[in-house]
Amino acid sequence: MSSIQNTHAEPVLAATGATPLKRDVRLSGMLIWLLAASAGFSVASLYYSQPMLGVIGSDLGISDRAVGMVPMSTQLGYALGILLLAPLGDRYDRRRIILIKVAVLVLALLLAGTSSGLSLLLASGLAIGLSATMAQDIVPAAAILAPEQHRGKVVGTVMTGLLLGILLSRVLSGFVAEHMGWRVMFIAAAVSVAMIGLSLLRSLPAFKPTTQLAYRALLGSMLDLLRRHASLRRAAMAQGLLSVGFSAFWSTLALMLHGAPFHLGSTAAGAFGLAGAAGALAAPLAGRIADRKGPELVTRLGIGLAALSFAAMGLAPFFSVDGSLCLLVLCAIGFDFGVQATLVAHQTIVYGLDPAARSRLNAVLFVGMFVGMAAGAALGSLMLAQWGWYGVIVLATLMSFAALVVRVWPQRR
Repeated sequence: MSSIQNTHAEPVLAATGATPLKRDVRLSGMLIWLLAASAGFSVASLYYSQPMLGVIGSDLGISDRAVGMVPMSTQLGYALGILLLAPLGDRYDRRRIILIKVAVLVLALLLAGTSSGLSLLLASGLAIGLSATMAQDIVPAAAILAPEQHRGKVVGTVMTGLLLGILLSRVLSGFVAEHMGWRVMFIAAAVSVAMIGLSLLRSLPAFKPTTQLAYRALLGSMLDLLRRHASLRRAAMAQGLLSVGFSAFWSTLALMLHGAPFHLGSTAAGAFGLAGAAGALAAPLAGRIADRKGPELVTRLGIGLAALSFAAMGLAPFFSVDGSLCLLVLCAIGFDFGVQATLVAHQTIVYGLDPAARSRLNAVLFVGMFVGMAAGAALGSLMLAQWGWYGVIVLATLMSFAALVVRVWPQRR
């Protein structure tokens, strides 16, 4: 990506309250990719556990249903962190908030890697979720630093890093857990986040607050934003419903592949992240289309693709075991592409509502998303235990079609 001249960035920085850059400084491609990598490494921490659930359960003597609560605690922590911590980006210097969260995330990952039972895993998972919300400070920071005419492209680039972190984390953790142990994965993750923190310490500029609201008033203003902006309500609801199916699939995939008829280990479960990583290509593409054609079209196309991909998984009984695996891979590519395209389009919508409240707008959107993720992890485990893999497919399909209804339902002006 070519450098974006500071002469374009300064008006946006001034309008949004960020600290103006010096005239000889550029919002360079290097800084944008550092933000993308930072978002990716931080949010990856939420997903390392998913392909390792079978290994963790066997090592600690935890049942499948109980170990399925680990990703739920992480997603719940993330939702709480977005609700309670992400709005602080409008009140305090985002740079300082990001660096504090880096330190907490490193400690939480180390705690997870040394856990001896379910209780510590759940506690560390909650802490990981709370501190991994640094990703939700990084994305608004990128939106502030970007010139308005390139905001969709820049946000899409940073979201590509975030989404690759989500998807490739499963590939890496599955392989490491099977060959070196699940504890090694958490410790290595702590080291990687620490290194990212050092890079941000040197490169990330400071940001001025855009509001002087007290903390309670800051949280209350989020409800006011939700009441005032119908577009925000629709975006949060649609993304949340879509996330139920997304999380249900990824939270139960390792357990499903571990049993009959596949009998595959954590490496195979993690390898599905490679299929999902193709969906991350949707982020910059969706950003460009949203800049040119409008984000509403992107949301409908993305949700429709996700719903059809989930539904197509129901054709698995008509294929052999190998054919079923191929079908799952193709469907994973499809629904990941759709989910990520929809998310970027929703971010484009909400970031344009109020430039002085981007952290809070982003928080509302992602609270809806990660409440859906936590619900999907819990419901997915329940569906798998009660009705098998097809229960998970039905859940994901119905939630995706519900999200599509939200987007196509006429909006009152």
